[in-house]
Amino acid sequence: MEVSARNALKGNVKALVIGAVNAEVTVEVAPGIEIVAVITKSSAERLGLAEGKEVYAVVKASDVMIATD
Repeated sequence: MEVSARNALKGNVKALVIGAVNAEVTVEVAPGIEIVAVITKSSAERLGLAEGKEVYAVVKASDVMIATD
């Protein structure tokens, strides 16, 4: 598979919470560094996601915003 996004981070599914419509996927990309994504339940099922599975967290965004208090 090839993707145009430059930010594809390889990791392992650390946690998977399946809801009625969506799934919350926590991917550990390095020791102590996690990325959380919310995807559809059907996508999680189609990808065969499970804890420990090796995946890529692909980040594609046109904006990154920074905020302070």
